[in-house]
Amino acid sequence: MGYKVEPPPVELCQYSAEPAGPATGAITDWHFAHYAARATGGTGLILVEATAVSPEGRISPGDLGLWNDDQAAALGRLTAFLKQQGTVPGIQIAHAGRKASTERPWLGGRPLDSAEGWQTLGPSPLPFDEGHPLPQELTKQEIQDIVGQFAAAARRARAAGFEVVEVHGAHGYLINEFLSPHSNHRTDEYGGSFEGRIRFALEVVDAVRAEWPDELPVFFRTSATDWLTENPEDPRQGWTADDTVRLAGELRAHGVDLLDVSTGGIAPKAAIPVGPGYQVPFAQRIRQEAGLPTGAVGLITEPRQAEKILADGQADAVLLGRELLRDPFWARRAAAELGVRTTLAPQYAWAS
Repeated sequence: MGYKVEPPPVELCQYSAEPAGPATGAITDWHFAHYAARATGGTGLILVEATAVSPEGRISPGDLGLWNDDQAAALGRLTAFLKQQGTVPGIQIAHAGRKASTERPWLGGRPLDSAEGWQTLGPSPLPFDEGHPLPQELTKQEIQDIVGQFAAAARRARAAGFEVVEVHGAHGYLINEFLSPHSNHRTDEYGGSFEGRIRFALEVVDAVRAEWPDELPVFFRTSATDWLTENPEDPRQGWTADDTVRLAGELRAHGVDLLDVSTGGIAPKAAIPVGPGYQVPFAQRIRQEAGLPTGAVGLITEPRQAEKILADGQADAVLLGRELLRDPFWARRAAAELGVRTTLAPQYAWAS
């Protein structure tokens, strides 16, 4: 394992929603085929990609959205199919904050110009990187409006048939921007102290939990560290693992059932020690010290590697991203390697 300067994490979105007109943000045939393949491949839980709670909260013009009922209705066909295959349907709701209004990653991910893009928003008027636009600092009323947008998205997600909702609080997007002192320079009740910087996150969780059935889980995705210096005298000081342990205790008290533990994304040139399972120790520490179940992510690629993480008590779940992009049938391959029988759909089983 060696230190490497990483680009900000790229969400494993398909960036393939309807980009314009009244259908903006709506699911397409591509999404159905993509997620259906992973369900028939045996995946137990599918978290549909980061789905924006407002048009301004999209990362790119191709992001899915849940800011209107038409978008929710279109997602209902997908959730019904996933359930038919024995897969639990979940969805991640998000606001990209100052990292919004960018081109799709395979087109370079550049900030969109004024003719193509939209005004970005953030806790403070600090751009993500050189060449990125200055975000508009949110007023307290605008913060409350966004809290309401998360709540409305959760309500629509349930109406669409989802059984897990995950609040995206990681990777330098809006909630993470409030959490980190690197991006939050506010002096009101939403900034400054640890308690001030976590206020927005807790208000979002409370609003989502109020809309979500008590018997169904709410996940929260976090960046456990910004991978910046932990020297408080350094202006690059960011969010730390100690902060995440404290936050996890608060999230547990506010009704979060599992913390999806990733890292990074707040700063474009953070030095990240990339290697197999490099983020798992954060999940293990949070699980042990905060008593909140965790999901481990990050360069987990092999079945026995994933099984050991669970068997050793390092996390309560393993969540895969890129590996499932490469191999829709990873779950069935893992089961076979670990000696577990699975039941194929009859359309496939007769050929085996």
